[in-house]
Amino acid sequence: MTIRRLLSDRPGAGLRRWGLLAACLWCSALGFHAPQLQAQRLSIVKTSVDVGRTGYEIPVTATFELRNRGIRRLKIQEVRPDCDCTTVEYPKGEIGIGDKFTIKMTYDARMLGHFNKQAAIISNGTKKPVYLTMTGVVLAELQDYSGFYPYDFSGGLLANMNELEFDNVNKGEHPQQVVRIMNDGNELLQPNIQHLPPYLDAVVTPEQLSPGHSGTITFTLNSDRLNDYGLTQTSVYLAKQLGENVKSETEIGVSTVLVPDVRNLDLDQAPELALSDSTLTFQFDGRTKKKTGEIILYNPGHAELTISSLQMFTPGLKVTLGKSRLMPGETTKLKVTAYAEQLQKVRTQPRVLMISNSPQNPKVVIKVNVEK
Repeated sequence: MTIRRLLSDRPGAGLRRWGLLAACLWCSALGFHAPQLQAQRLSIVKTSVDVGRTGYEIPVTATFELRNRGIRRLKIQEVRPDCDCTTVEYPKGEIGIGDKFTIKMTYDARMLGHFNKQAAIISNGTKKPVYLTMTGVVLAELQDYSGFYPYDFSGGLLANMNELEFDNVNKGEHPQQVVRIMNDGNELLQPNIQHLPPYLDAVVTPEQLSPGHSGTITFTLNSDRLNDYGLTQTSVYLAKQLGENVKSETEIGVSTVLVPDVRNLDLDQAPELALSDSTLTFQFDGRTKKKTGEIILYNPGHAELTISSLQMFTPGLKVTLGKSRLMPGETTKLKVTAYAEQLQKVRTQPRVLMISNSPQNPKVVIKVNVEK
C-alpha cells in the first residue's frame, strides 16, 4: 500500500494506517519479519529410538511420533536417510495444523554389530533439516527368550517369574528359590534386589550381566526370623542398576506359609480337619458387585481342633468363621465373600489359607475361582 493511498482514504483511516506502517517499520528495525510470524514448528516426541536387538538380515523398524505445531499446513518435501541400507516412510500430502503423524525408518540389518542410522527431515516447517536417529544391535543369531523369560522388568531385564512362594515351611528350615534372569538389552546391567525383609536373603550371580547373557537370583528364607504361623507377604523389587528408583513394574511378590511342626503327634489322639469343599467358584455378570459362598468344616478326629490362622493371599476377599475351636464331631461354617472390582486387579490366584493343629492337614488352601 502506497503513502498516497494512505493519505487519500477517508478521515481518520490514514492515521490508523500510518500507525500500522510505523509499527511494521519498528518491528523490521528490531529484526522481526512478517514471514517468521507464520513459521512452522515441527514437534518430535523422541528424536532417537533404540530398537534393541535383531538378527542378521532381519529388518527392524523405528517409529517416530511427530506433530505439526505451526500455524499453517505442513509439507514434508523429503526424508533423506544417511545410507542405502535404510528406507523411510513418511506422509506425502499436507499435514494439518495440530495434526499428529509418524515417520518410520527401517534398517536392513545386513551388518553385524551395533548400528546408528540417521535420516534428515526436509520440510517447510524448519529452515534447517531435522534429524532422526535409530540405534540397535544386529546379532548373528537372534534367540527368542519370551517363552523362558516371560516377565519384563523394564530396561531389557527379563525374568522367568515375578512371584515367589515358600510353602509348608517349618520353623528352622531355610528353603531356597531360584529366579532366572536375562539381559535382553544393549547395556551392561548390575541386577540387584531392593527392599529385602530381614527374613529373606538374595544373591545375584553374576554381579554384572552383559547384553545377551543370563544369570540367577537365589532367594533364601530364614524361617527363624518369622514370628507367626500362617501367611506372611511382602514385595521386593528387581532393579537393573544400583540406586534405581522403586517402580511397580519391577515388583516381585513374596508369600511365605509357616506351619506348625505336627509330625510327631499321635494320629490316634489327634484332631483332624475335614472340609465339604476346597474350591469356591463365583460368577459375576457385570452388575453384581459381590457374592458369598460357604464351606462346612468338620472335626472327625479324637481331640480338640484349633484353627489358629485364617488369611487371604490377595485382596478382594472377606472371610468369617463360625468358631475356631471344634470338639470331635463338631462342625462350623466358613463364609467367603468375593468382591468383583477388587478381584479384577489381582495378579495371582485368589486363595484362603487356614492353619490348624491337625497333623494330617495343618495347612488348608481354598481356591477361589472368578468367572464372568
